Amino acid sequence: MPPPLLFELSQIDLKARPVFDREAIDEINPQRFEMQQLDGILWYDKDKRLILGYKDVTEDEFWARGHIPGRPLMPGVIMVEAAAQLSSFFTRQIYEEKGFIGFAGIDTAKFRSIVEPGQRLYLLGHITKYKHRRNSTHVTISVQGVVDDTMVFEAVISGMQV
Repeated sequence: MPPPLLFELSQIDLKARPVFDREAIDEINPQRFEMQQLDGILWYDKDKRLILGYKDVTEDEFWARGHIPGRPLMPGVIMVEAAAQLSSFFTRQIYEEKGFIGFAGIDTAKFRSIVEPGQRLYLLGHITKYKHRRNSTHVTISVQGVVDDTMVFEAVISGMQV
């Protein structure tokens, strides 16, 4: 049985225009082309350290042809990469950190269901540790991926200023 969601999605208008769209994300996150795994930010609460982003999964994803032929499934590592990009964006845009926040580690990860082309993967994030020192920033974020009211993955990842 999956844990409870980090925050209640029913309180957020999931059809609303993004607070930050792909263009705004591109101003903060350096990933391009096949490695862009974050399409929008729908909501955030800076004080509670919560954020909701999404990735629209298409048939044109670089992995769709080969993972798995005849039934494309989003690789778990790409789900985690989307979570890392959410964390980096949150840290740099909302907390105004300078420099690149790089993916530093996976503390835990559990994959509970599949993600297929044509689906929207919602990324719920909660920063649980945030340390800013003079020349370095370290962040830990709990992330859950949700598709159609089903939790597809959960992870705790960390990032650091590179």
